[in-house]
Amino acid sequence: PVTLAEAKAHLRVDVDDDDALIARLISAARRAAESYTGRAFVAQSWRLSLDAWPENANRALEVPKPPLIAVTLVQSFDRNDAATTLDEESYFVDSTGVTARIVLRETTVLPSPLREANGIAVAFDAGYGSASDVPDAIKTAILSFVAHLYQSRGDGEVPPPFDALAQLAPYRVVSL
Repeated sequence: PVTLAEAKAHLRVDVDDDDALIARLISAARRAAESYTGRAFVAQSWRLSLDAWPENANRALEVPKPPLIAVTLVQSFDRNDAATTLDEESYFVDSTGVTARIVLRETTVLPSPLREANGIAVAFDAGYGSASDVPDAIKTAILSFVAHLYQSRGDGEVPPPFDALAQLAPYRVVSL
């Protein structure tokens, strides 16, 4: 969500000598911010693997990495590793909360038994869309962290600065 030109302007760097370094710092800051918030920023494809169907009363699978763009596939694998793709009519996607969920309809008969591990696979796309769709506070936090990393290079592992964490806090996905 942050370009090299934006980062260089923020850092007040006019020469190209550190371009490769700054590009790596942008990537590191973005990954740290995504990890801290539990979100995907720019549109990206993910695969969620689960061992079992949900046992909760509403038969819902939580989809990580909000915001959800789309669920592209829900599959299960039997003990012989044969895949069964769930028909889109057998579930609906509820994206009204912070994290989206796939809710299995009551009439859906779930394939079983599943293989011992990773018996369910969910493919989905997540993120705000393009870089221009990412909230400005997130971009500002990434730029702040890039500046902090740039100034602290060679100091070993550097934690994100407080101001960056404060800007990311409203976007943090917290599990209760």
